[in-house]
Amino acid sequence: MYRFAALALLSVALMAPAPVHAQGKDTLRLETTKGNIVIRLRRDLAPGHADRILTLAKEGFYNNVPFHRVIDGFMAQTGDGQRGDGTGGSKYPDLKQEFSKVPYQRGVVGMARKGNSVDSANSQFFIMFGESASLNGQYTVVGEVLSGMDVVDKLKKGSQAQNGAVSDPDKIVRATPGS
Repeated sequence: MYRFAALALLSVALMAPAPVHAQGKDTLRLETTKGNIVIRLRRDLAPGHADRILTLAKEGFYNNVPFHRVIDGFMAQTGDGQRGDGTGGSKYPDLKQEFSKVPYQRGVVGMARKGNSVDSANSQFFIMFGESASLNGQYTVVGEVLSGMDVVDKLKKGSQAQNGAVSDPDKIVRATPGS
């Protein structure tokens, strides 16, 4: 009888869908100077962008990279492993946009780009503090924060006069694929 109960429980567990955070292949873990952030990358929306972030994380590109632009109430930007100041990219070519209808709201992760060039996202990404409808359909949504928004909220904010540029910024200590 006990064996049957155990088998029944095992079969139910195997049939149940895995929680999103358990699907490690599409998550990015950021160990930061303020704590950990786990991001679910949305391959269903932006497969090229999600793959780029995972590739760069595997290569250690995001390790010790600052949150160089943090605007209170708007977003925290990082991912410039080349220069650390928001002007760099990676050794890979820029990506074509992968716009979706997912709105920019708290916890959404988007890809930064160069000015008005929609096909210029490369390595940099940002995490939203709140809603910003002006970004909808203008920037590629690449993911969403699964855990650690409290950590994002603690990141050192930049100067409004300097368009969010942060002096002595918090950093991604280590970025790794998987939860």
